[in-house]
Amino acid sequence: MRYRANLSNFMSTDIYGITADGYSLGRGNIETVKQMVSAGVKVVQYREKKKNARTMYEECVEIREITRRSGVTFIVNDHVDLAVAVNADGVHLGQDDLPPERVRAMIGDEMIIGLSTHSAAQAREAERLGGTIDYIGVGPIFATRTKEDVCEPVGLEYLGYVAGNIDLPFVAIGGIKEHNIAVVRAGGARIVSLVTEIVGAADIPGKLAAIRLRGGSAETNS
Repeated sequence: MRYRANLSNFMSTDIYGITADGYSLGRGNIETVKQMVSAGVKVVQYREKKKNARTMYEECVEIREITRRSGVTFIVNDHVDLAVAVNADGVHLGQDDLPPERVRAMIGDEMIIGLSTHSAAQAREAERLGGTIDYIGVGPIFATRTKEDVCEPVGLEYLGYVAGNIDLPFVAIGGIKEHNIAVVRAGGARIVSLVTEIVGAADIPGKLAAIRLRGGSAETNS
C-alpha cells in the first residue's frame, strides 16, 4: 500500500472525531471542531447529511483552515467534490457511494480514502483493492441513532475478525460511549469514534480526558 503522508495522523491517533451538528448543543460544527482539536484529536471528519452544498462548503473552508493550522487530518464524508473543493486530506465513502476505484481515479494519489464496512466480506474486498483504500470503518459496533438508515449492529465479533485478519488500518464506530469503550479497546480497536458522546458533551476536552482515562489511548493500546 502506498503510504500517503497525510495518513500519519490516522496511524498515531486514538480518537477519530466526527461532526454531528444536531447533537452539538447549539455550538455548531466550527466550535465543536475547535474544541476537539484543542483536546488533541488528530483526525476530524466532516459529516453532514441535510445541509445544502453552499453551507457545507463554507463550513468546510473554515474547518480546513483550523485543521491545517493545527496539523490535523481533515476528512470529508461522502462528498468527493466538496473534499476536492476545500483541499481536504481525504474522503470517507459508504458502501452505497461511488466505487472507490473511480474515486481514486478522480482525486489522485495524495488524498486518503476511507471506506465503511459492515461485514467480513466487505473488509476483505477493501483489502483486495490494495492502495485504493487507506483505512476502513468497522461498525456499527453497537446500536446507534446518529445516522438514518443505519444497518444492524455488527458487534464485537466483526471487530475481532478485522483486528485479527485484515491488515488495513481501521476505526471502530457506532454506539461507542465512555462506559463501553474499554470493551471495544479490548476487542482490538486502537482507533475509535464516539460521535454524540463527544460532540454532545458540555465540556468536550473534559469528556475526551474521561474517555481516554476509561478506555486508554492509542499509546497505551498499541
